[in-house]
Amino acid sequence: MLGLFGKRKPTQMLGVDISSTTVKLIELSTSGERLRVESYAVISLPQDAVVEKNISNIEEVANGVRNVHAQARTKNKLVVAAVAGSSVITKILSMPAGLKDDDLETQLTLEADQYIPYPLDEVAIDFEEQGPTSGRDDMVDVLLAACRRETIDARFDAIELAGLMPKVIDVEAYALERAFALIKSQADIDDRSTVAIVDIGATMTTLSVLHRGSTVYTREQLFGGKQLTDEIMRRYGLPLEEAGLAKKQGGLPDDYDTDVLDPFREAVVQQVSRSLQFFFSSTDFNGVDCIFLAGGVAAMDGLTELIAERLSTPTLVANPFADMVISPKVNAVALNSDASAMLIACGLALRSVN
Repeated sequence: MLGLFGKRKPTQMLGVDISSTTVKLIELSTSGERLRVESYAVISLPQDAVVEKNISNIEEVANGVRNVHAQARTKNKLVVAAVAGSSVITKILSMPAGLKDDDLETQLTLEADQYIPYPLDEVAIDFEEQGPTSGRDDMVDVLLAACRRETIDARFDAIELAGLMPKVIDVEAYALERAFALIKSQADIDDRSTVAIVDIGATMTTLSVLHRGSTVYTREQLFGGKQLTDEIMRRYGLPLEEAGLAKKQGGLPDDYDTDVLDPFREAVVQQVSRSLQFFFSSTDFNGVDCIFLAGGVAAMDGLTELIAERLSTPTLVANPFADMVISPKVNAVALNSDASAMLIACGLALRSVN
């Protein structure tokens, strides 16, 4: 057992989110009853250093982690990172109640072989008790999770090569679930609600649906903000870096809004709608009470209004920092600009402050 999620609550850790185009770092602490942002930074990664959430160039990612740590100006070197949900196999198993961790680990290892389509020496597995099995006082439900070691090792190696200490490797879907506590007050919903979090990254969009605060469905699909960048490059003949800056800062020709941006907004709406339809068709749910948009695309002008109108569902941009205290050394303007893209990083950092 490698300890995929980490059992013990370590000292304060940095939440480091390694995505397809950036490395994001957040450090949280408690200030009275509120959370406080101690340090934060975002660094761009070279193209193809991470492909579809898999690290393909450890040295370039390590350099990104090293730079983001230096930019954040923190002395903390303990890191919690995450792997994509699509790289993790999970299964709820019923096990005899009262087993000690060592005995439970032995029993799970014996049973894991029938649920994991890889040799056990090639995977890291971990487990967590979820509570009593429904209708059985003598059994407990246990969450078994498994991930290929090479996926975890790539993140470990990149973080260690950057001079930092990887303490926990989490799963992005669980980090989003943890971060939901930071954003749910933004919406007029109660604890029984069903909420969709749509995280639109550069190349991948992840739908996580939470019911009563727990994840009931996740789905990843290839779609993201890079498609808008690519269209800007193609249409206006700009190199990648200039296209990315123009997308954020403006200054493009007059036809940009109608010929490029509007079609991309429509594509986002279609992706969100299609993802939710997959969810409805594969579960007993037929609606969600609220949609939160996360990721770099989320703050795009007019997007939340368009999704809310087309899907007849309240839609908001996720801001995990809305109720937090901000350290004077943190650039509050930049933090607010990046807020919707920091949800996973915040969920990771919460492991050591909750």
